[in-house]
Amino acid sequence: MLRRSLRLFTFVFALTAVAVGAQAPVVRTADPIKRGMQLTDFPRTIKIADNVYTYEDFHAGPEKFTTTNMFVVTDAGVLVADGQGSAAETKGLVDAIGKITSKPITTVVIASDHGDHTAGNASFPAGVHYIIHPNSKAILDRSAESVARRGGGGAGAVAGWKLPADAEIVADKKSIDMGGEQMQILFLGRAHTGGDLAVWLPRQKILFLSEIYLNRVFPAMRSAYPSEWLKALDRAEAMKANIYVAGHGFTESGPVSQEEIRAYHKALSAVIAEATRLHNADVPVEDAVEQANWGEYSSWTLASSQGPIAIRKVYEELNGTLK
Repeated sequence: MLRRSLRLFTFVFALTAVAVGAQAPVVRTADPIKRGMQLTDFPRTIKIADNVYTYEDFHAGPEKFTTTNMFVVTDAGVLVADGQGSAAETKGLVDAIGKITSKPITTVVIASDHGDHTAGNASFPAGVHYIIHPNSKAILDRSAESVARRGGGGAGAVAGWKLPADAEIVADKKSIDMGGEQMQILFLGRAHTGGDLAVWLPRQKILFLSEIYLNRVFPAMRSAYPSEWLKALDRAEAMKANIYVAGHGFTESGPVSQEEIRAYHKALSAVIAEATRLHNADVPVEDAVEQANWGEYSSWTLASSQGPIAIRKVYEELNGTLK
């Protein structure tokens, strides 16, 4: 009897070891190759809940990392958070949604107004309902006026898209009921842009943060508000989501996403602290760009191009010249 029990224990232990061994550890990087993937694996659609999906395609540029969208399928239609950076890429998103459901896309949340999330919006179906923060609306309206004065040109103009006049403005918070699915559109504060919006799914406890959260991508501050960005991340983490979805970088499982948003928060704090150290030491901004020590974050995607921008942006905030 004892021998049989030992054999059974050995068999169960072996099965457990195989199962655990099959779960490869996550490589913490935004680079698909370093993560063990192929460029041909993208674009891809990932199911993260019964009716919630992310879509990942490549951001344009020499360093490969993903631009990530989220879409929610309901009985009343589909809500999409963010588009891609060109009409062809956003059509890929629309086609991918069509493979999941026959329900129409009815609502598009412009969570980031940057071109890599809006320049392909002409590929969304005509008549969709857009939701946008007033700061982002002002930016897109100015961009459209500038294109019109130049007589065309630019990604948005080529795509033939302009934010509709009936786009809905959300300055703080809006609750939505689509086919019985409760969702909230939230403004957590100025962060990567002046009008970052987030999409919160309370039933599943999923939070899409767009460019408020860049998974293993060096903090990009071209139009950022550094200290306010930290507070926006504080608010996001206080919501204790099961899954945090980044606007750039891979979709992670729940526990990993919770770890990675904390890692990103730490990275942003470290970048701001290093720039502040140089500023307080009266190092001229151009010298600070050369002297900055990013430590472990120097290996993050876009560190070489975004580090100098971060220095200048933090200096602007500390000098009181941040626009």
